Formats: sequence, structure tokens, C-alpha cells
Amino acid sequence: MAKVATVITNMFEDVEFTDPAKAMRDAGHEVFTIENEAGNQVEGKHGEKVKINYAIDDVKPEDFDALFIPGGFSPDLLRADDRFVNFTKAFMDARKPVFAICHGPQLLISAKTLDGRGATGYKSIRVDMENAGAIYKDEEVFVCQNQLVTSRTPDDIPAFNRELLKLLDK
Repeated sequence: MAKVATVITNMFEDVEFTDPAKAMRDAGHEVFTIENEAGNQVEGKHGEKVKINYAIDDVKPEDFDALFIPGGFSPDLLRADDRFVNFTKAFMDARKPVFAICHGPQLLISAKTLDGRGATGYKSIRVDMENAGAIYKDEEVFVCQNQLVTSRTPDDIPAFNRELLKLLDK
């Protein structure tokens, strides 16, 4: 089963982490959380608390099979830190599965990995995605090149989970 790295910090959109993480774990995959310091507890916008498994300095993209980027304000905070940007870029460059929902694509924008790729995200980042070269798709889920799975909002989570599980099960 797959080992999925999850980059997450405070102010994540609770359900955009909890629902996909549960779907992946229920399917037998391992979901690991990564932030600045192992053992930290981060809190979502609506009070969900998540314990951090690994510090970003203690992991390498090679240690994982896929990357998950929940939305909320978390991706915007993380993209200010080059370690998270480089970690994200490494997954995209290695063509490993990447799952980003809502504001998650902000890390992909900062990693400069959306040029020429179809993707979706929350409507407020559409122009940013297009300026980064993405071909924006206003769809509940979009899978690009059998690698990148993106969705727009919590309403899209069932479709997001369906498509990310298909990729993990290959």
C-alpha cells in the first residue's frame, strides 16, 4: 500500500484533510503528516486537531509514494517556506501522484509545476493558477496526466477521493 506524505499546518480546511485521509486509510494506505516540527499539533479552521508525524527537515520525497495537499489557509502559509515548495516540486518532477484540493494548488503555483497542466482549485485562485500556466478546469475533479488530482471545494470531496484512490490503487 502507498505511503502518502501530507503537508499541512494551522488553518487547514478540516474536512479537506479528514475525509480524504480517512478514505486513504480505509483503503489500506498510510497517511503521514509533515510540518515544521514532529510532534506539533496543528489546528484546522473549524477546530480539528492533527498531530504531526514528521518535520520537513527529516523527510525526503523518495520516502513516499504520493503527496496530499489539503486546502484552507495552510497551503498559503506553507508556500512561504522553500522547504515545502521544493518538497512539492520533487513529487511533481518525479511524476508521483499529487492530490491538491481547494487552495492546495497554491503550493503547486509556487513550485512552478502547473505550466501546461490541466487543474482546478478554489475559484479565488483561478487567475493565479492561469498565470502559473495551468489550463484551469471548472470541474469537481480533474486528473491530469494520470498524476495530478485536483478539486475545488469541500463539495467535491467524494469525486476527489474516488480519483485519488484510483491513482493510489494502480
